[in-house]
Amino acid sequence: MSWIEWKERRLWIPVVKTIQHKGCNPLAETGRSKLQNQRAVLNQQILRAVRMRAGAENLLRATTNNKVREQVLLELSFVNSDLQILKEELEGLNISVEVYQNTEETFSIPLVPLGLKETKEVDFTLPLKDFILEHYSEDSSEYEDEIADLMDLRQACRTPSRDEAGIEMLMSYFLQLGYVETRFFPPTRHMGVLFTWYDSFTGVPVCQQNLLLEKASILFNIGALYTQIGTRCNRQTQAGLENAVDAFQRAAGVLSYLKETFTHTPSYDMSPAMLNVLVKMMLAQAQECVFEQIGLPGIRNEFFTLVKMTQEVAKVGEVYMLVNTAMNQEPVKENIPYSWSKLAQIKSDHYKALAHYFIATILCDHELQSGDDEDQQEKAFSQLYDYMPEGLKVLTVLKDKVQRKQLGKAHLRKAIVCHEEALRVCGLCKKLRNIDVLQEVLTAAHKRSLLKYAQQETEDDFLSLIQAPDIIPKTEHKIETIAPQFSKVKVKDFFHRLGPLTVFSAKQRWTAPRTIRIQQEAEELGFSLKGGSPVQIYCLDPACSAASMGLKEGDYIVSVGGVDCKWLGVNEVLEKLKSVGEQPIDMEVISCQDTTSSMHSKSATYSVGMQKTYSLICLAMEEDKTDQTKKAPLKLPFLSWGTKNRQKAASTLCLPSAVAGSSQIKKKLSPFTLLNTESSLY
Repeated sequence: MSWIEWKERRLWIPVVKTIQHKGCNPLAETGRSKLQNQRAVLNQQILRAVRMRAGAENLLRATTNNKVREQVLLELSFVNSDLQILKEELEGLNISVEVYQNTEETFSIPLVPLGLKETKEVDFTLPLKDFILEHYSEDSSEYEDEIADLMDLRQACRTPSRDEAGIEMLMSYFLQLGYVETRFFPPTRHMGVLFTWYDSFTGVPVCQQNLLLEKASILFNIGALYTQIGTRCNRQTQAGLENAVDAFQRAAGVLSYLKETFTHTPSYDMSPAMLNVLVKMMLAQAQECVFEQIGLPGIRNEFFTLVKMTQEVAKVGEVYMLVNTAMNQEPVKENIPYSWSKLAQIKSDHYKALAHYFIATILCDHELQSGDDEDQQEKAFSQLYDYMPEGLKVLTVLKDKVQRKQLGKAHLRKAIVCHEEALRVCGLCKKLRNIDVLQEVLTAAHKRSLLKYAQQETEDDFLSLIQAPDIIPKTEHKIETIAPQFSKVKVKDFFHRLGPLTVFSAKQRWTAPRTIRIQQEAEELGFSLKGGSPVQIYCLDPACSAASMGLKEGDYIVSVGGVDCKWLGVNEVLEKLKSVGEQPIDMEVISCQDTTSSMHSKSATYSVGMQKTYSLICLAMEEDKTDQTKKAPLKLPFLSWGTKNRQKAASTLCLPSAVAGSSQIKKKLSPFTLLNTESSLY
């Protein structure tokens, strides 16, 4: 049955036992759905362009005709230009932050969400039905509903709602994949199911028959959905800001879990370096929301309040400076949206300017009075600096009006310089220049600092120029990642009827069910039972009739009298067997076969030295024949757009090629990083 027939049959409504899960209407004309539809179209265009380039590069390698080579090089230049334009369009979608913000009127700098990774439809029907019949020796037609439930849940996960229900649905599918992997994906062979996911930043498809690509991509989308929830929160209310902080911390937790658990992701957006930057960005946005939360009731023009706000906002500027630095490091710099890097730089300058403005307000508006606590003010103010400018002391500055004014104006000049730098960078980036609210916030802050400076200006300013010292960032609200809480999502195995997962898994092999006719002999069965579900034959009497019919020590009982017993305990099965009267009863048993140890698997790895590493099955080709006497380096096999190929070809991103002769590295991998043998790429 085709997938279209499944959809018509199921009416696009996935059912998880007693819980219904459904995604948003993929045809809905919401801003977010339009962006995702545009992303899907761009992904297809990028795929076509990459295929054209691959064909041209194949021809370039094969031909020796100079005229043909010139024509091919010309075509390659056009294709590469098209790819660059498509990449810029995809970057434009990634910076379309206005679509994801709260619809209420707001005067806040926009936050950056992650777009969802796109995928192609997957048909599990034939592979799973064949495996059920072959491996579990059961009638696969009886499991059509379970397979349909799995496919419907996956389809719904392509368009999750932007709320907790959408998060729960993605998590339930992720957990369900754990059951599916254990039951249907043996470590020694392919299942014939091809998973295709598109890179969120480059649009290049990654195709594998490995279920770990599916699990990692779902985790990325869980993190991305948390970022969209965070940006949608109403930042004009305390509750909205608390929810935003929580969402960004959870997004950082999911992305951090993805980085630590799936260490061999063949996609840029899920590479360790990129995930590290994304985690930093989410934590920075959470820190920004914390500052907004503190200042939401209004910032009182009071000495100790301004001291606290100075260090809080300096902390926001510091974390964004670190984010900007990380975004400009290789290999991330090549693929991170340019506008994201510039926005981080703008926020770093903007919040640094606010810190200098707040401390200038302290110095200009709060002269030490006779009734003030000198010690407390001196202690609080001294915590703002690592050092004081030469010739100045904290207590003297607080008492001396002239010195206060000089230092205050120095901070105002620093604030104005930072504001102007933020406006300059914003003006240089076309996409940020078109975000009206960003321009309004930066301009208003700049004008406020200029007005404050004008109020302090006197004729003798040129005689007293000093440099404002750096401010020590500090926060009372520690921002940390929140690990994904999968245990809170209750999921029941779709294929529960196959039996207990500890026994009935893809790693175990059994004989086909054998029928043993049980006849009571002097009120004895001739054997005992042990174990949990399913129960095993124990202490078998070789002389009993059951043994003569083929019953063996250690056999598992799967049914008695036509009743499934895979989930029954010893007492329940014993009652059924002892109910045998004069009429015999049929019992079905299976025997566990010895399984050979699984080979180490092939995996697609992301390497900092090999920045362009993809699994692109549609573009795979044989590598040029190499000198047999040359010793191949030991490394995991992969398809790469690597340095060697870039030197050979005329395009900026070169043709993927299979590395021949690579030997498998024998090293211990975690259950999450262990990829199925032969299944990673080919």
